[in-house]
Amino acid sequence: MKICTADEAAALLRPEDTLIVGFGPAQPTSFLEALGGRSDFRDLTVFGGLLLQLYPVFTKDGVHLLSGFFGPAERALRDAGHDIAFLPGDFRRFKLFAERMASRVMAIAATPPDEDGWLSLSICAGATVDEMLRCGRDPNRVLVIEACSNLPRTMGLPPEHRHAIHRDDVDVMIETDRQPMAIPDPEPSDVERAIAGHVGGFIPDGATLQTGIGGIPGAVAGLLADGPGGDYGIHTEMFTTGLMDLHKAGKVSNAHKGSHVGYSVTTFAMGTAELYEWLDGQEAVRFLPVEYVNTPMIIAANRNMRCINGALMVDLNGQVVADTIDGHQHSGIGGHEDFTSGASFEADDRSLICMPSTVTVGGEVRSRIRAAFVAGAVVTTPRHQLDIVVTEHGTAEVLGLTVRARAHALAEIAAPEFRTDLHEAADRIG
Repeated sequence: MKICTADEAAALLRPEDTLIVGFGPAQPTSFLEALGGRSDFRDLTVFGGLLLQLYPVFTKDGVHLLSGFFGPAERALRDAGHDIAFLPGDFRRFKLFAERMASRVMAIAATPPDEDGWLSLSICAGATVDEMLRCGRDPNRVLVIEACSNLPRTMGLPPEHRHAIHRDDVDVMIETDRQPMAIPDPEPSDVERAIAGHVGGFIPDGATLQTGIGGIPGAVAGLLADGPGGDYGIHTEMFTTGLMDLHKAGKVSNAHKGSHVGYSVTTFAMGTAELYEWLDGQEAVRFLPVEYVNTPMIIAANRNMRCINGALMVDLNGQVVADTIDGHQHSGIGGHEDFTSGASFEADDRSLICMPSTVTVGGEVRSRIRAAFVAGAVVTTPRHQLDIVVTEHGTAEVLGLTVRARAHALAEIAAPEFRTDLHEAADRIG
């Protein structure tokens, strides 16, 4: 293993090359910043997702980013006219994308090596662990690890999922002391609190929880942390500050999950600086590859699974739009459909899609529950996966209802000013 600067590592890429970088919190920030100092790329294709910042390299001619998940940075770069393309696929399929691309260079963030030479993969197992190991062991490929002293050292499940790489499998290591990107935990709005209150009624003691990102899952976690229940388990794609709060409140036992009893399971973490500090050496949380964590039948193996996710729009048929706005890519598929379907195989499992009832666009208040989507809308999750939809006005349990009955149930939890038109549309369905 060679220790070098970020600029020296960036110089290892050829003007025509392929590169895979870690997803979200596994991104090698210093390395990507150093790539922005080069102007000789003729055809550099990069696969990644959820950029942490506006890296200048993606503004260069000849550089193409294939992103599996858009964040604010991808949207800004795309809107500015740069070569940013969305690669449709749920998070666990990123493993296949990485294997088929088999890039000549890979770059991932990790901790420095311990006394035995192991670098923890820290707050992201993600979908590139196997490909990273193949890259490091292939003499014709280059594996760059950005070793950051401020990243928490986290745990997997050895020997199959060690969640670490040995220094002998690393070609180049960059040493940094950057701080992991912190996401604030804002105070929930009144609407989010109301939605969380409805969700709480579906979560029994001993339930296994999955929560997504955003104010609503955070409000749910806060409600559960402060409430009387407990004995929960955690099996989730993303580990958040709210889930840490549940642990710290003594509400997580992981005693009734059915699989992985005794510890929480996740594939990556994003949240506050306090979360990252708490995760350091934390045996109660284990990081496993996303192709395992997000497999629907693995999810279904948990008892009383409760999956809590967001959406942008739902139509009266029960189709869910969660990652596009007016046909334009906004975020990504992630684990949305995996967890929605994973909580639909067993009678004791429930999937909850949560959203405010309205959105304001250009000063106009619009219903998020639509009679029908306009042409060009892109469905994230099909109608047959839908179980429960929650707004601040209540819940619609649609699983097992006829197409007309579910349409009326959805109309009833829309904002009051839209209900009459939606009920009339529901009468015409089916």
